[in-house]
Amino acid sequence: MRAFERFLDYVTYDTTSDENAPGNVCPSTQKQLVLADRLAEEMKCLGFEDVRRDEFGYVYGFLAPNCGGKHPVIGLISHMDTSSSAKGDGIQPRIVENYTDGDIVLNEKNQIFLRPSQFPCLEECRGKDLIVTDGTTLLGADDKAGIAEILTAAELIRKSNVPHGKIAVAFTPDEEIGRGTDHFDLKAFGADFAYTVDGGRLGELEYENFNAASAVLTVRGAATHPGDAKNKMRNAVLLGIEFNAMLPPAETPEHTEGYEGFYHLLHFEGCEEKAELHYIVRDHDRGKFEARKAYLRRAADYLNEKYGAGTFELKQKDQYYNMKSVMEQHMGIVERAERAMRECGVEPKTVPIRGGTDGAMLSYKGLPCPNLPTGGYNYHSRFEFIPVQAMDKMAEILAALVRAQ
Repeated sequence: MRAFERFLDYVTYDTTSDENAPGNVCPSTQKQLVLADRLAEEMKCLGFEDVRRDEFGYVYGFLAPNCGGKHPVIGLISHMDTSSSAKGDGIQPRIVENYTDGDIVLNEKNQIFLRPSQFPCLEECRGKDLIVTDGTTLLGADDKAGIAEILTAAELIRKSNVPHGKIAVAFTPDEEIGRGTDHFDLKAFGADFAYTVDGGRLGELEYENFNAASAVLTVRGAATHPGDAKNKMRNAVLLGIEFNAMLPPAETPEHTEGYEGFYHLLHFEGCEEKAELHYIVRDHDRGKFEARKAYLRRAADYLNEKYGAGTFELKQKDQYYNMKSVMEQHMGIVERAERAMRECGVEPKTVPIRGGTDGAMLSYKGLPCPNLPTGGYNYHSRFEFIPVQAMDKMAEILAALVRAQ
């Protein structure tokens, strides 16, 4: 079975995670367990040993070594959940064969198009078969494509009798909400090093990422009838707008790239009496990251002095840190990935992740874990797509990656 065929099955499972679920609930949505059980059964059919789905929704399995000699235990990891940034159920993928140029009609009824003028990355995909959405949901290539590629690589390894040491595979829940490694069983996984297969264009290799935090601002106002509101009403929505206006307008995702950090307002809701603003804070540099969080705190303190203590309540929580400082001590596993890519005809390109993966936290927990691409584009959006050929190539690269050396 080819990777895209597995992928088209996996995307029929709604696995959207929920950042508002209590922190002690894992997985954050029970529907993730449905795919987890499905994957565990498939792994058994592919010859994995000691396959289990634990109470938290993590799926583990191992391919036993098939050759002599001493070889490291290599781990491969992808996550099952999808982002809540776009609708994740009722996904209706289709394949645009041999894309040449021009706009792709995603949804004729609703006049939704995938346009090169908006997404120039389409130019890189001429001649490829593109898996697209119907323009009303995300696709789920982040990260069901990674799962499909890992299991297709496993099938390729067994069929081609690729010599390898022990291979550990894990599929995790709740990566999109920063909880993907909260209950990861490192001891049982037993890998010497691992790779996440999670996002990125074909050839991209990542071993440094954003430092990340979430921030929730609660604004408490005072409501009264607008006809009698003078000097009485304090509109929490307007106070929230005032807070947001204090943030640097050019330091948002749509105005930054590369190593540039940002503040991102994810969600804003409320009324005159109460409003909530949900942010994520990102920066590659740890010092700048801490400065960004401190700036949010100063802004809230300033406005509390202006409007009264307790008007603005800011809660911040670190999610993950830049794994570069860890990975610099283990560059041999990065070089191993580069060799595998070149062996399969793909020139590797080292890029910083403008986000994070489970690998970041696993690296800090003692398991060096750079990130490999899945080959897709426009993740977390209704315009997400992935070339069939990129998925084939990634399965080939993964098989080369774990080959005994």
